[in-house]
Amino acid sequence: MVGGISMPRLICGSNWVFGFSHTSRAKDLLIKEMFDTPSKVAKIIEVFARHGCNAFMSMQSDFARQALDEVEQRTGIEMIWITTPSCADPDSLDSWKVAVEDCKAKRATFCFPHQCVTDPRVDRAHNCLTPQLQAMLKAVRDMEMLPGLSSHLPEAVTCSDACDADVESYIQIYNAAGFLCQVETDWIQRLIQSAKKPVMTIKPLAAGRLLPPTGLAFVWNTIRDCDMVTIGTMCTYEAEEVIELSLANLERRTADVTLQYTRSKKGLVAEA
Repeated sequence: MVGGISMPRLICGSNWVFGFSHTSRAKDLLIKEMFDTPSKVAKIIEVFARHGCNAFMSMQSDFARQALDEVEQRTGIEMIWITTPSCADPDSLDSWKVAVEDCKAKRATFCFPHQCVTDPRVDRAHNCLTPQLQAMLKAVRDMEMLPGLSSHLPEAVTCSDACDADVESYIQIYNAAGFLCQVETDWIQRLIQSAKKPVMTIKPLAAGRLLPPTGLAFVWNTIRDCDMVTIGTMCTYEAEEVIELSLANLERRTADVTLQYTRSKKGLVAEA
């Protein structure tokens, strides 16, 4: 439960369909060419929705809203949208309110200032959030959406908790490789375990640098029951696979997935 909303433990992410590969410009362009219509994105989100994972995390855009509308029309399942907006002028509260109003108009459930807005406004020297960031959170609440913080900064959690900021959840990077984590993974684990609010972890496979069984086993076995994992995939097959791997970890069983095969593994396969 996050802010009174029943959430799935596994959230569908968006980097791998919106062109943010964390690999190269060439890979970004390939992704954008592959997912050039909302319908192509909707096919992947639909797999998550039909398995009970009816939450999607992304920036707010007409493209994303159209994809979610298509999923809802196909499945009859209402999607929970976690938006992470930025704004034209982060120093202007009016500019931020325009972004918040846009999220509301697009029917977002959650509205978390994106990392580029949040992290410069975490006051680590005084262990709190700046008045400006707290005013941004209030603007979200005033628009009847649920506020939180999208951050790459571990102190966003501790500073927010210390000043009892009006947040319902935190987005934090967490993966076994420590990719984009600002401190060691054991410190991130302690941060998550100690957070006053549920945490939505992101980048569990370190943007493709970890194999799914490895990356998912790490996060599922080191977060709390109230915390969530956000993962993006590039096709419906990957979506099916990460859902099964996640269920297997949560149910403490062996995953029912077919391993990828190459000729070099022939000696590992028993003859029929």
